[in-house]
Amino acid sequence: MRDVEPVTIGICAYNEERNIENSIDSAFAQEQKSFRIEEVIVVSSGSTDATDDIVRGLTGKYPNLRLIVEEERRGKNSAINLLLDSKSTDIVVLLNADNVLNDGDTLENLVSKLLTDSIPPVGIVGGRPIPTNDPNTPVGFATQMLWAMHHEVALVYPKIGELVAFKDIGTRLPLDSQSDEDILRMRLEERGYVGAYAEDAVVRNRGPETVSDFLKQRTRVNVGEVYMRKIHGYSIPTWNPRLLYNALLRTMKSLGVHPFRMAFTVVLEMVSRARAVNHVRRGMGDLNVWDQVGTTKKL
Repeated sequence: MRDVEPVTIGICAYNEERNIENSIDSAFAQEQKSFRIEEVIVVSSGSTDATDDIVRGLTGKYPNLRLIVEEERRGKNSAINLLLDSKSTDIVVLLNADNVLNDGDTLENLVSKLLTDSIPPVGIVGGRPIPTNDPNTPVGFATQMLWAMHHEVALVYPKIGELVAFKDIGTRLPLDSQSDEDILRMRLEERGYVGAYAEDAVVRNRGPETVSDFLKQRTRVNVGEVYMRKIHGYSIPTWNPRLLYNALLRTMKSLGVHPFRMAFTVVLEMVSRARAVNHVRRGMGDLNVWDQVGTTKKL
């Protein structure tokens, strides 16, 4: 019988005083069958609010909760590298500080895919983000539609993001890049591993609520993905026209047909991608440190 696998949960945070406690609580509330939570490490990078104090205050409640303070904010990849250099396990789960795990079996559904004896072996697993935005508003619908299409693409070609579990093979991330999950996956694939999607590992997040915030967030994400293709020649599945078309058709079944709102969403994403391509073409550099999108912090 296989022993339960020790796992590190890493949470990278910057000024997350409104969300960090709920995120940590949701991690420790998880059922632990095939794995055990060896430690939860919060890396707080240059936080100027009460984030650090809140985490310190929770260490009495959770003895295996650790805080690493990065005095200067140098981007998420820097925080992840600190986490990877500090953890004590071979398997790591990355949970965003402004997200919460939905159910008690979320991590079990996620991590268990790494523990199967499959050929080729699974090296990285992504969970399913479901936003809390109101679909009755135009931008709220756009966020819901975006993540619904993300889900449909991931069912065919696993797209890793928001909630990730992976085997650490020694990869450390470049500090001039914002891509983290994609680089981790790329390096694992080079070593013969494959990625997987755990649709029943649900994490709740919050998407933008205004057009300006939607464009800001999506442009940043797309800049990182364009650089992945330019620098590494690595294709991101959500840029595949055939996958996107089929995902759109399936999303119409799940969300219903809303021609105007769907067209509005498509236009927003097309503008974001055009801005990202122009950003990269002009050699403006990857956005490894970015401004927070305020409306996404109201989970």
